[in-house]
Amino acid sequence: MTSPSPAPPSTLLDQFLRYRSATAAVFWFFIFATNAWGNTVTTQLDIARAHLPIADWEVASWEWSSSMVMFCLLPGVAWLDRHLPLAWGRLRWSIAAHVAGSVVFSLVHVVAMVAVRHAVYALHGSQYDFGDPLSRFLYELIKDARSYLLILVVVHMYHQLVLRAQGEASLLDAPDEGPALEPVDRPTRFLVRKLGKEFLVAAADIERAQASGNYVNLRVRGRDYPLRSTIGGLETRLDPSRFRRVHRSSIVNLDHVAEIEPLDGGEARLRMSDGERVACSRRYLPALRKSAVSEVIHI
Repeated sequence: MTSPSPAPPSTLLDQFLRYRSATAAVFWFFIFATNAWGNTVTTQLDIARAHLPIADWEVASWEWSSSMVMFCLLPGVAWLDRHLPLAWGRLRWSIAAHVAGSVVFSLVHVVAMVAVRHAVYALHGSQYDFGDPLSRFLYELIKDARSYLLILVVVHMYHQLVLRAQGEASLLDAPDEGPALEPVDRPTRFLVRKLGKEFLVAAADIERAQASGNYVNLRVRGRDYPLRSTIGGLETRLDPSRFRRVHRSSIVNLDHVAEIEPLDGGEARLRMSDGERVACSRRYLPALRKSAVSEVIHI
């Protein structure tokens, strides 16, 4: 076990990553709110020029109900993109999943949007008429599929920008000619590409690894470097005398486990040297305790 090491100075990127969920929510809300406001104003102007008997609140209910329901559906789109990104290795399955996802997205969007409009009309003592359900749903499906695709493109571009700024890790490959400089099946270093530059990170410096969709985040001196791998695949490549699986989604470096706190039900909570807490499931706790005791005796 080691004592906590000082964290590197916080950067603007670190601050952004810490609050990126809130930042993303504010960004998307601004986009959808601006779109709803713009559509409301232009539609009201068109109705005024045509002298149609439609109140301003009706137009506002149409546009804002659609935009705000779509905003609420964003976490589902992001979740599907995180678990089934459009990658060449399984492009066919990813496309099929997103096509199905866009249909579900549109169905939920239409049902919730119409429910909100019915409620608004009822508050004004009126009744909302959606029209023929089948034809209107097909019409909305076409628009929603376009919106779904646009959201995917923006989310993908955002992920690529974050990865480029954060630094993406990869395993060192065997050279085309000649022997490898180190064992490829049990690497001692990882290659990190960040903002067009490359540098090496020692495997021993990895404090823990946390699964996140198609990536595993490697925590190194207060920084997270995404590695395109599964947690199980990474486990087979790390030194088992130093790294231990403690959860279906977590691996820890024994040198950075400061405390094991038992919990009810046979589980535990680990306090890492940087102060972070990591869950340890009942399945992995006995092996972790044995490894920790062996390390203390060895020291």
